[in-house]
Amino acid sequence: MTTTSTSDERPAVLDPEEVGLVQHWIGGEPVPSASGRTGDVFDPALGVVTKRVGLADQADVDRAVAAASAAYPAWRDLSLARRQSILFRFRELLEAKKDELAEIITSEHGKVLSDALGEISRGQEVVEFATGLAHHLKGEFSEQVSTGVDVYSIRHPLGVVGIISPFNFPAMVPMWFFPIAIAAGNTVVLKPSEKDPSAANWLGALWKEAGLPDGVFNVLHGDKTAVDGLLMHPDVRSISFVGSTPIAQYIYETAAKHGKRVQALGGAKNHMLVLPDADLDLVADSAVNAGFGSAGERCMAISVVVAVEPVADALIERVRERIAGLRIGDGRRSCDMGPLVTRQHRDKVASYVDVALEDGAEVVVDGRDVAVDGDANGFWFGPTLIDRVPTTSRVYTEEIFGPVLSVVRVGSYEEGLALINSGAFGNGTAIFTNDGGAARRFQHEVEVGMIGINVPIPVPVATFSFGGWRQSLFGDTKAHGAEGVKFFTQQKAITSRWLDPSHGGVDLGFPRS
Repeated sequence: MTTTSTSDERPAVLDPEEVGLVQHWIGGEPVPSASGRTGDVFDPALGVVTKRVGLADQADVDRAVAAASAAYPAWRDLSLARRQSILFRFRELLEAKKDELAEIITSEHGKVLSDALGEISRGQEVVEFATGLAHHLKGEFSEQVSTGVDVYSIRHPLGVVGIISPFNFPAMVPMWFFPIAIAAGNTVVLKPSEKDPSAANWLGALWKEAGLPDGVFNVLHGDKTAVDGLLMHPDVRSISFVGSTPIAQYIYETAAKHGKRVQALGGAKNHMLVLPDADLDLVADSAVNAGFGSAGERCMAISVVVAVEPVADALIERVRERIAGLRIGDGRRSCDMGPLVTRQHRDKVASYVDVALEDGAEVVVDGRDVAVDGDANGFWFGPTLIDRVPTTSRVYTEEIFGPVLSVVRVGSYEEGLALINSGAFGNGTAIFTNDGGAARRFQHEVEVGMIGINVPIPVPVATFSFGGWRQSLFGDTKAHGAEGVKFFTQQKAITSRWLDPSHGGVDLGFPRS
């Protein structure tokens, strides 16, 4: 079937009598919003409202932070062994019930079930890393730095920490942060996207089942009111954020102004540099997977293929063939790609096709009219391939956040490298080549935070840290791994001297060797 949509249609409701309300999760239980305001939650594959979510006001923010503050002293003082046992229990429950969480994600985000399960698995990696956090919290010790004097360090939690997460990974992105924060002894207020809020509440209930004390993990739903409430609240010690670059910059500046530690991960425009010696079948498979997986709604999607001539024509033909074999439709029907998250976002992504045509690019595959296995009212936009995109075009310079793959042709490795390094973003990039020397040169010379060598989406495993350069990261600490531990803890250095019987009296000076 071929579908079209317009942004001025009023949202349909599946059944007004059956639409549920997603409430906050505060102090270990659902809590209604004090504001009375709500937002619509859609099933993107059906194009209808299936739930409504309560939107916080300042009273809700205060209540969530107060619950986290009240829970903090006891949680901070609980032994690492007890904390670790709860983390292990949470991990086991998540593994046993992940299919249930994947269905929730697909019903509100639209991504296919396999993508949802993949998202959960990557989040589980951080949970597993956090179960061993006792090792990473060990301090340092230097004996006899001066006569009878030892110096050692210990790491303490921060207190109440805020997490603001995006719609595209409603389970994985929060799990980049809260397992480490909780294992380190902090308490959490999570503000998920109001577009797909239910996964966060599901995680809250899972924590409770795992034995986490009430108030250690809280979920605050809302819009800018909730965000600003967390950024400015005096009892919130840090903010972790993932989203677009303009919002990341706002988060960073506002939270830092209010004395908070901040890690704000922004947008991206990720390039894949293809050298003439590359295996073009591998490149085509990788470009399709990285460009159209999760409907392109991910910050690590490859959105620009930089083809070093003469490979572009052969590569484009291979990508076109693979696009033709993709099944687009409802994520619950074993399709390869689902809808976009909202009708407004779908229309915005589709508008870039017109921009490309106006700028003289060649639209090889147009996703605006796509045959789908799904309801005609879904927010459909198919895989789109655009060749000869001018680097001055908005199609090239802006983060589209949809299944749009652009091809830019260059004459050399050096030209491709300069193109990547001149961009505003520095999140992820990849090189495809069979030349080890070229790959080693690329990893040294490219100015990007995460690099793949014949790997299209170079998301580090949880033991390493995730984050980009330039306008892709505000703040100096990345997500998870060693930098995540550093972010959610603060160091104390202790200098100690224990007097022995040979003590010879008062000495007002500094310790001497």
